[in-house]
Amino acid sequence: MKALQIKENVYWVGALDWELRNFHGYKTQRGSSYNAYLIIDEKITLIDSVKHYLTDDMLKRIRTIVDPSKIDYVICNHSEMDHSGAIPEVMKLAPNATVIASPKGIESLKAHYKQDWNFKTVQSGDTFSTGKYSFSFLLTPMVHWPDNMLTYMPDKKILFSNDAFGQHLASSEMFDDVYPLDIIMEEARKYYANIVMPYNSQVRKALEESKNLDIDIIAPSHGVIWRKHLDKIIEEYKKWSSNQTDKKALIVYDTMWGSTEKMAKAIYEVFEEKGFRVYIFNLQHNHISDIMEELINAEYICVGSPTLNKNIMPTVAGFLTYMTGLSPKNRKAIAFGSYGWAAQNIKQIEAYFAEADFQVIDSYKINYIPGEEQLETIKATLSEKIK
Repeated sequence: MKALQIKENVYWVGALDWELRNFHGYKTQRGSSYNAYLIIDEKITLIDSVKHYLTDDMLKRIRTIVDPSKIDYVICNHSEMDHSGAIPEVMKLAPNATVIASPKGIESLKAHYKQDWNFKTVQSGDTFSTGKYSFSFLLTPMVHWPDNMLTYMPDKKILFSNDAFGQHLASSEMFDDVYPLDIIMEEARKYYANIVMPYNSQVRKALEESKNLDIDIIAPSHGVIWRKHLDKIIEEYKKWSSNQTDKKALIVYDTMWGSTEKMAKAIYEVFEEKGFRVYIFNLQHNHISDIMEELINAEYICVGSPTLNKNIMPTVAGFLTYMTGLSPKNRKAIAFGSYGWAAQNIKQIEAYFAEADFQVIDSYKINYIPGEEQLETIKATLSEKIK
């Protein structure tokens, strides 16, 4: 449990959660990390902390550098408990320390932990000094909670970015130039799609407000630390937050007796012939959070379900509920599915599309088992509508 030096007098003292596989319904197959940072100066500062059950890991790392009782400041960029969970124990060890947070952050910490610690409220543009080093703050509300903020250390050119630029990824290789970049970017994209996407406008604002900062290192609260590929991840954030889409289509469905699946494959053929990158996901075998990673830049989303008891399949309803909550914008949509005696499925899928403000291109329903002629009709009709 050693601390990891990032720059002189700046250390990563977080914890690795190797076994985490689910984060609020988001599948985390590679675990995660909770990144806390220790700065040694005349006054000692801890930036963020870890989940409560990994508090001992964080404290062991801190003790390789300094006694935790000597901590003077605890900067809390975000009060969610995967970031703040160890603060109560830190404050027991260092009761005279000052907790620094945004106004909403202090309000949230008090609501979470029912403690009246020494609090210091900061606003965007505020600064404070620990001796040789200074810190400034940028409040970024709703990226992705009302209390979120960024902390910038100009003397070391480090941006402590909290959830921005993070990834759910556990690794003992803590920098972006010593871990496979394709995996980091995959996890960063999945993280953005499943957590940050509803707040695109706030992300764009934060990117604009921070663009003039001189940054060598971006130190997020989850995943690896960026010290080489900063331009790449910032550029991807600009694209993701602006709802840019590629020539790409997703087909997401569930099926009872294979009829809706036949329709899904017919739709797949049309997009393939039109030169789209096409992804097809049977919800019996694919997790919704993995699908969202691909939806982040897809132009078309096609959703299919048979009718089940005057409703759509629970897996499809679950996916659509999850998807609309994440608020993707500017998508084109297609509803499809088979039915027996009640064609309720298409209306329900279209209702979700309306809630998401998607442009519905067409919808296709077939009674019982689709014949070849019916499938060919779908393909011919859809081929005319796809540009």
